[in-house]
Amino acid sequence: MNNRRSFVVGIKSTKLSIKEKFFLRKYKPWGVILFTRNIKNINQTYKLTSSIRKIFNDRKYPILIDQEGGRINRLKNIVSFENLTSEFFGNKYAKNLREFNFFYRLFVDKTSYLLRLIGVNINTVPVLDLRIKGASNIIGDRSFSKNPKIVSKIGDKCIQYFHENGVGTVMKHIPGHGLAKVDSHLKTPTVNKKLSHLIKEDFATFKKKESLFAMTAHIIFSKIDNQNTVTHSKKLIGLIRNKIKFRNILISDDISMKSLKGNIKENTIKTFKAGCNIVLHCNGNLKEMEIVGKNSPKINNFILKKTSQFYKILG
Repeated sequence: MNNRRSFVVGIKSTKLSIKEKFFLRKYKPWGVILFTRNIKNINQTYKLTSSIRKIFNDRKYPILIDQEGGRINRLKNIVSFENLTSEFFGNKYAKNLREFNFFYRLFVDKTSYLLRLIGVNINTVPVLDLRIKGASNIIGDRSFSKNPKIVSKIGDKCIQYFHENGVGTVMKHIPGHGLAKVDSHLKTPTVNKKLSHLIKEDFATFKKKESLFAMTAHIIFSKIDNQNTVTHSKKLIGLIRNKIKFRNILISDDISMKSLKGNIKENTIKTFKAGCNIVLHCNGNLKEMEIVGKNSPKINNFILKKTSQFYKILG
C-alpha cells in the first residue's frame, strides 16, 4: 500500500480501458470512485470493481460511490431510491422516532448490502449540510433538516449503521455547504456569516463524528478567508482540525468543479498545500487524471494508519 498516491479518480465507462489499466498501475491512486456511467447491473459492476482490485492485489482496495438516495442515486440502473431523500428521513425523525429508527436502519442495511454486492466499500454519506431557506437547491432535500441537532443525530446513526455493515463513510461537505446561494459545480459560492454563527449552526453538525473520512466544501467563507474556498484554505482546514476537531482523512470535493478557479494542476497542488490529505477527481478525463497523478504525493504514515483503521471496519 505504501507506494500508492494521495488521490481518488473516476473512470469513463462500465469496464476498464487498456489506458485506464495502465494509468492505475502507473500512478496507483489511493482509491477509485464510481458513478452511474459505470453501473449497468450488479454482475457487470462487480466485474469492474474486481478488475480494479486485481490491479492492486488488494481485496479491500477503496472503491467509493455517492449513494445518498433521493436524487443522488448512482444505483438507479439497478434500483430506485428516488423517494428516500434525506429530507424524508429528517421529517420522520422529527415526527416519529420509532418509525424513523425502523425505516432508516432498513434503508442503510439494504444500501450496504447492494454496495457490497457490487464491490463498493465507501459511501460518501452522510450529508451534514443544513437545509437553509433561500439557499441554492444543490443541497435542498439532500439535507436531513434545518435543525443542527437533528442533522447531527441522524449523521451519527448513518455512520454507525454503515460501519456495522462493513462500509466506510465520507461525511460532507465539511464545514457546511447549506448557506451556499449558488451551485459550486458551476460557480464559487461565498458565505458572509460570522464565525460565531457558523460554529453554532453549520459547523456544529460535523463535531464528534466517528467517520474516518470527510469531504471539503468548495465554498468561500469570507469572514474567515475571503480569497480561498475551504478546499484551498489553510485557515479553514486549520479550523476543521482545531475547532471541529476532525482528526481523520480529509478528501477534497471534485477538483474539476467550476467553483475552483485554477487549472487542474494548480487546483491539485493548492489542495495539498492547504492541508487536504487526498484529492478527488471525478470526470474520468485521462489527460486531467495524469496531471492529478503526477502532482499527488505518495501516501504518508497518517493516511496509511487511517486506511488500516478503515480496513478493520470492513472485517
